[in-house]
Amino acid sequence: MQTKSKEKINIVTLGCAKNIVDSEVLLTQLKGNDKMAYHQRDDINPDIVIVNTCGFIDHAKQESIDTILSYAKKKETGSIKKLFVTGCLSQRYKENLEKDIPEVDGFYGTRDLPELLKNFQAKYRNELLGDRVITTDSHYAYLKISEGCDRPCSFCAIPIMRGKHRSKTIEDLVLETKNLVRNGVKEIMVIAQDSTYYGLDIYGKRKLPELLKTLSDIEGLDWIRVHYAYPSGFPLEIIKVMRDRENICNYLDIPLQHGSTEILKLMRRGITREKTDALIRDIRDINPEISIRTTLIAGHPGEEERHFQEMYEFVERNRFDRLGVFTYSHEEGTHSHSYEDDVPETLKRKRYNQIMSLQQDISQELNNNKIGKTFKVLIDRGDKNNYFGRTEFDSPEVDNEVIIPAEDFHLRVGEFYDVQITSASDYDLIGEVIK
Repeated sequence: MQTKSKEKINIVTLGCAKNIVDSEVLLTQLKGNDKMAYHQRDDINPDIVIVNTCGFIDHAKQESIDTILSYAKKKETGSIKKLFVTGCLSQRYKENLEKDIPEVDGFYGTRDLPELLKNFQAKYRNELLGDRVITTDSHYAYLKISEGCDRPCSFCAIPIMRGKHRSKTIEDLVLETKNLVRNGVKEIMVIAQDSTYYGLDIYGKRKLPELLKTLSDIEGLDWIRVHYAYPSGFPLEIIKVMRDRENICNYLDIPLQHGSTEILKLMRRGITREKTDALIRDIRDINPEISIRTTLIAGHPGEEERHFQEMYEFVERNRFDRLGVFTYSHEEGTHSHSYEDDVPETLKRKRYNQIMSLQQDISQELNNNKIGKTFKVLIDRGDKNNYFGRTEFDSPEVDNEVIIPAEDFHLRVGEFYDVQITSASDYDLIGEVIK
């Protein structure tokens, strides 16, 4: 199937930051082959749409299916000529999707980029690997350091969709980062399914600390932020590097999933509650300034009230700076799918609400303690009333913001300012620029 070079192609991205990077790579390859490619631009009246899907949990899968169907209708009415689907959902359910949605011109998995490009008379060009077009705000970008995952977590379908862990080389990541910085990026979010596993497959040992040091030496890179660390076997050297390097943010995203040893065992996480508590203490002892973000799962099979209380007390005790909760999704093909999904949805939601209510109170207290203090703030956006920025303790899209009234200041998006905090809400800070 061939397409004309002047046809406009719109890429639609669903799901996580790793999918954003995949879409950026696809966009780069299409543009590098002289195609008129765009990202999430329905306003251009595209001829062709590529939907990059998420297949992680039920809600995400449904969003992906709904999006595909909406574009399938546009194809039926002649609003678009062709429709392609790629990403995790397509990798996981290709055969079923081909049967159920025949309007789609082709389904491609997470490792099928060269095959997808053939539809556009485009070749995969290795020389473009370090020259990525970003779709986020121009001052920050995600840096995917590896693909896939080797962990055996019982609830997770990522290995099914993404395959085994595959690290990129330090040299390739440095090349990519230097290009991003050259194009105006000031903040890099290091991401992977398991960032602490980085390097084991190609170097024979964990190399994340070395990678962070090397990236830290790149001139013009103001902030480096670490996401998606795995707690079992956590290399504490990461925290020492973070503490000692000024441009590595005192921030760690480490999904812990639960606070009960029994449930952690069912989840096949390779760690106990006691060891998790000790790890958090060690991290904070090494770097007292660190902001810890975590995610938890409510309602995993076998989670009784006593297990939930353990998780509640775990959050209460550790007072995480940032926290999110998922309700358990019963995913076929995973080890947990062999268990009975025995926690009712209403109870999952109740437990979710209880944890989030607790975290709201913790966040309010932590934010109140910041009133009167001054922080370096990166401005992400603004409107006629306010500017919105972040400290080093916050990642875009998911964490707190610093709100600065626009009436007294003219600030530039993508620039840093010293901001004194004047008041606080549960999840945001309000401040004024120190002139």
